[in-house]
Amino acid sequence: MSRIRTYGLRALVALVVVLAVVTVWKWDEVQRLIAVNALFNEEKMAWNFSNMDQLFFHADIPLGEVETAVLPENPRELTGLDEWIEARRLTALVVLGDGELIYEDYYRGTSPEDRRISWSVAKSFLSALFGILVDEGVIESIDDPVTRYAPELADSAYDGVTIRNALHMGSGIRFNEDYFDFHSDINRMGQALALGGTLDGFTLRRKEREFEPGERFQYVSIDTHVIGMVIRGATGRSVLELMGERVLTPMGVESEPYYITDGAGVAFVLGGLNMMTRDYARFGQMFLQDGYFNGRRIVPADWVAESTVPSSPTAEGAIQYGYQWWIPADASEGEFLARGVYGQFIYINRPAGVVVAANSADPDFREPGAFEQNLAMFRALAEALGRDE
Repeated sequence: MSRIRTYGLRALVALVVVLAVVTVWKWDEVQRLIAVNALFNEEKMAWNFSNMDQLFFHADIPLGEVETAVLPENPRELTGLDEWIEARRLTALVVLGDGELIYEDYYRGTSPEDRRISWSVAKSFLSALFGILVDEGVIESIDDPVTRYAPELADSAYDGVTIRNALHMGSGIRFNEDYFDFHSDINRMGQALALGGTLDGFTLRRKEREFEPGERFQYVSIDTHVIGMVIRGATGRSVLELMGERVLTPMGVESEPYYITDGAGVAFVLGGLNMMTRDYARFGQMFLQDGYFNGRRIVPADWVAESTVPSSPTAEGAIQYGYQWWIPADASEGEFLARGVYGQFIYINRPAGVVVAANSADPDFREPGAFEQNLAMFRALAEALGRDE
């Protein structure tokens, strides 16, 4: 019996030694996996969302010579915000009226210089870049199959999906987007990021469909990654380079923006863009001005118009979708928004001349009424600051 105990003790010691060696050898991966699992911890979320470069693989977006777009200041006192800011756990709020900085404040220990995670607001940035490339003829038609530019997708469920389907979130791919399900596809994608996997490889392993392409709207973020694959295939260049060159440099950002990346250095285009909140507001102002900003045409006006109106086959009465932009079900003309999980928004109200950029760390963002509360406040700001016409 004592010999058995001795062997058991030796085996246990050996196992502990092996685990210790593996932990040291894979320490960076272990740390990133821990970061993923604690990313949405309510107590840490605000800090995490401003420090993603300390938690994940990332790469700075190369910028050319930037002429920062000045936001003229015209501060106004806004009342009635406190309850909303607390309820929705805002970390930043920037409000523009006719291109002027009307209001700016930061909360929960964050600062103006923080480069905040966009989450799915990044999708609207990718749509802007895509529109530029379509206008240049690099991508011939959004009705082309995605496999024309990313032929490796022919062995996946994306065979037969068009670019328009992917822009519309209508690919039909079987993909679980539930952030609160540990085993969901979107969380497994996050774990692949943490462990240095490749998003292309993850995408190519999708083999099943829920429905035929274009049949209906189903929000699956992997469709946006496929748009990124199309861009890379069509241009032979990275989204990192193109986003800096075609969008952010001419836009006159004041941040040093970066993307979260996978282990191969590929940008996490569906949600990994990080920049200052003022720069999110600048992007919104560019779209309010039909793609013209900082003294130049950046995004084609036709693409701005086409991408920000309802065109995806969404359910009747539901919030509507364009090309990676959201449109409220009861939207007035010229009202649309970029939207990310946990309370990230760029709200644009063209008739009022108002842009609202808001970042949050809201663990209850999916509760009934949370989105409606945000939208109601954005509309109240637009009404209060809108042009007298």
